[in-house]
Amino acid sequence: MSIRDLPLAERADHLVGSVIDSSTSLLAKQTHDIVRFAMGAPAEEAVPVELFNNVPAAVYDASSYTYGATEGEPHLLDTLTDYLATTADPTARERITITSGGMQGLDLACKIFVDPGDLVVVESPTYTNGSATAMSYGADLLEVPVDDDGMIVDELESLVAASGRTPKAIYTIPNFQNPSGTTLSLPRRKRLLELAHRWNAVIIDDDPYGLLRFEGEDLPTFNQLSPNDPLIFSVRTFSKILAPGLRVGWVETDPELQRLVINAKQAMDTCTNVPAQHLVAEFILRGGLDDHLNWLRTEYQSRRDAMLASIERHLGDRVRTTNPDGGFFLWVTLQGEDAKINTQRLFDIALAEGVAFIPGPALSPTGRFTDAFRVCFASCSPERIEVGVERLTNALDKARAELSFGTAASSGAR
Repeated sequence: MSIRDLPLAERADHLVGSVIDSSTSLLAKQTHDIVRFAMGAPAEEAVPVELFNNVPAAVYDASSYTYGATEGEPHLLDTLTDYLATTADPTARERITITSGGMQGLDLACKIFVDPGDLVVVESPTYTNGSATAMSYGADLLEVPVDDDGMIVDELESLVAASGRTPKAIYTIPNFQNPSGTTLSLPRRKRLLELAHRWNAVIIDDDPYGLLRFEGEDLPTFNQLSPNDPLIFSVRTFSKILAPGLRVGWVETDPELQRLVINAKQAMDTCTNVPAQHLVAEFILRGGLDDHLNWLRTEYQSRRDAMLASIERHLGDRVRTTNPDGGFFLWVTLQGEDAKINTQRLFDIALAEGVAFIPGPALSPTGRFTDAFRVCFASCSPERIEVGVERLTNALDKARAELSFGTAASSGAR
């Protein structure tokens, strides 16, 4: 019996997987040195391992190894609420539900709001794990272009009008967007809220990077602009600011929606990893998070600067890059004759050269951006960044030569 003979659900056709996550397995199989610009993960030295190791003996007991409340461990809920009260975006405890990382938050949003055939707006390019989640619930996706000020909301309005129907949900990464690194401007945030209310569409506000601004001024969140708005479903995570392996995040929703969030979550995992919740709560309570974030902001700014300088030095006007004020990523677009190179092919050459990135087509549900790719500056030291960009330059030279050879061969065949 083959898989074609199995009684698969219709949604199985929409389970597209993740090129981003699959790169972890691909890189693990490589036997040569790879500079890893691909995964959006903190560098090993950015994970506070020693501080984590000091916590378990003090806080772990039998209660750390049993089932927990689906909405989250009370200690973490209290500690997180108190911490957020010290930031520009405070919230109430009854608005928070602890999740198994940010991805579960996205899944909960789509599970609750998206029916098969519903229109869901996504940025283009986007974090395709998020768009794939919407697709897994049968959504029809509407891609809206991004520029240096984030999603082009005026085009969103015209694209929706052209589609002849209104969206059920709008998926946006407003701060230091994955993959472009751009930030949604304040006028566009306000306009997006207006459109969401006109259409009665939920804004899935995915913000893993908001606490990692290292330059410029913070912009108000959707929750600050429209307090207690039931059309805002905010997704947050500790993966980018502490460690992705913890698999601890949270969603912030209207309190009346929490019962539904809990019901949906109980059909997934009963509760988020309890020991990890206790670890995070104690880390915050001991005052470690602020110091850690301050270190990350300084470090990531220097790594961004190092990557921009290295790209300018080795590639110059062969590429155009974004210049984010925070987060993890640069978006690199090939220019001139190099723009004819498909970055999926460039990836294969680069991997052999010893550097990895995420090709542009993997960051669009319809495979756009064959002339672009995403690089993560957060995961490598400035020294490794220089090595990686040198290898990337060598790969681009080889891809260009390959392209020129193909053109010459084609001309000779006439």
